[in-house]
Amino acid sequence: MVKKIVKSAGDSAPEAKHSALASSVKDSAQQIWLAGMGAFSKAQEEGTKVFEALVKEGMSLQKKTQAVAEEKLGEVTGKMSAMADTVTAKAGQNWDKLEAIFEQRTAKALNKLGVPTAKDVDALVQRVDALAAAVAKLSKTPVAKTAAKTAAAKAPAKRARKTAAA
Repeated sequence: MVKKIVKSAGDSAPEAKHSALASSVKDSAQQIWLAGMGAFSKAQEEGTKVFEALVKEGMSLQKKTQAVAEEKLGEVTGKMSAMADTVTAKAGQNWDKLEAIFEQRTAKALNKLGVPTAKDVDALVQRVDALAAAVAKLSKTPVAKTAAKTAAAKAPAKRARKTAAA
């Protein structure tokens, strides 16, 4: 502790006052220095313990926070997946409807223009094949048989091309 300077009636010399004051200040400074050193030593000892305790507590808090964050992330991911599935299903239904409408309108427009459908072309090909076979039967000549076979072989290829175009 700091010592107080006490004035005595017998000390009248200024030198004695200065010497006593200097000694008192020196003693006080020494005590303050020693108290600081003691506090530093105590803080150093306790500081490492406190620091280690704070690190452990921080690690525990980080683990808890990370677990909660992962749980919330899982929930959000599940909700987003469900929403994406719903949107995908609705988009697929709408796409199917749009495709059906497009096909109907295209068929209607082609019909108005007089373009035959694939069924019409197939029926016509079958009639031509039947007529070619009848002509081949009636004409019993070898050239007619070869022409009928050639026509029959070409008909499926033409039919495939026209079906692909329609």
